[in-house]
Amino acid sequence: MYDLVIIGAGVIGAMIANELSKYDISIALLEKMNDVAMGTTKANSALVHGGFDAKTGTLKAKLNVEGTDMMGDICAKLNVPFKRKGALVVAFTDAEKDTLKVLYDRGIANGAKGLSIIEKEELKKLEKNISDDALAALYCESAGIVCPYELTIASTENACVNGTEFIRNCEVLSIEDKGDNYLLKTTAGEFETKYIINAAGNFADNVANMLGDDSIKLVARKGEYYLLDKTVGDIVSHTIFQCPNEMGKGILITPTVDGNILIGPTALDVEDKDDITTTPQGLKKIIDSVQKSIPSVSTRNAITSFAGVRAHPVNDDFIIDWSSKSDRLLNVAGIESPGLSAAPAIALYVKNILAQKVNLSEKNSYREERPAPVRFRHMNDEERAELIKKNPAYGRIICRCETITEGEIIDAIKAPAGARDMDGVKRRTRAGMGRCQSGFCGSKVVEILARELGLPMNEITKFGGDSKIIYERTK
Repeated sequence: MYDLVIIGAGVIGAMIANELSKYDISIALLEKMNDVAMGTTKANSALVHGGFDAKTGTLKAKLNVEGTDMMGDICAKLNVPFKRKGALVVAFTDAEKDTLKVLYDRGIANGAKGLSIIEKEELKKLEKNISDDALAALYCESAGIVCPYELTIASTENACVNGTEFIRNCEVLSIEDKGDNYLLKTTAGEFETKYIINAAGNFADNVANMLGDDSIKLVARKGEYYLLDKTVGDIVSHTIFQCPNEMGKGILITPTVDGNILIGPTALDVEDKDDITTTPQGLKKIIDSVQKSIPSVSTRNAITSFAGVRAHPVNDDFIIDWSSKSDRLLNVAGIESPGLSAAPAIALYVKNILAQKVNLSEKNSYREERPAPVRFRHMNDEERAELIKKNPAYGRIICRCETITEGEIIDAIKAPAGARDMDGVKRRTRAGMGRCQSGFCGSKVVEILARELGLPMNEITKFGGDSKIIYERTK
């Protein structure tokens, strides 16, 4: 029995859980997959948008600007890397230069900070590799980059430290309204709760339908990406967009907080909400498009490709409100871009809505800061020697590409809501994120997971379910 159940442990559900864990209510965060950040959160552009794109007067516009303002502070408290690198929307024709003025005016109306329109000469100074065909750009100094799954992991950990119960492999199958409480039947058992927050991403419409609410209309929109190796260096210093179209912000190129370069996404509406396949056509489209901005980009430096599916609301705005069919169900749906940017503000917005019905008294014991995880690769030699003296596991390098130690992997497994599979370790530590993509370290990570979780190695999976690494012995 809980006061509140949050369905969905993406960045939105996790940040709501962290915000509400400040208060003296019992909370369960339910996730149908084996870990947090397994849906849209793990496969997006990782951008903190300035707030000039969303239509003025929408929740998207309001919460984008507020969330971007909040992001630096929340990342500092949770010890999540965040960099305010700035963004450029590049125009290649006179008509697109007119579009820049529209975006600038919209951004000013939305309250976006650090906006200016720059001409070709200044653009060249900011981005040495920009195409000679570029005529001008909208420059947004307040935009930034963050790691979406690290933010989700940190928010979940902090929520759990403050009393939230995280329940994984817990798919909601049905919800029954019993008057004062809801009864949730799930793949992990039955739960009762007074209130539900529906943060189920692409499946938020399905969850709402369980209580007769058919008001949420979502389109599954797939985006494919390439990730380039760190060896490309500073080919770009800012996030570089082309002028947006009816399908979104278009294909971009951006640095990441970890030093790689990300290019994409495409935009294709699909029937299957779980369709995260990449295609030759989609990947070719990425390269052809991004080379318009940065001609020197090449797939020679690609270390992986991936796809994500985002929930596009047909009304083109976030849906955050009580259900008209069930007055204790709060829908938080249609959170596509700039959802990551808006996430801190969405969490606060949801808290304020909930406070209209629930007495939220603050805990005296709330911990707002998450301790910084050990990052061996960022330490100097003296710091490393001191760390190894305390725990020799930090002296054993498991992932050579990213310089990740056994101690860091053990920490990731033992953390609140810790890793239970290879991808969980990867997202928490970067073991397997390098050029070889787990080619050398994968087997060692399997061994460490099996040992620390007390499981046979053939029970260790890549991402839960039946994604086993080892099926059986051959000898």
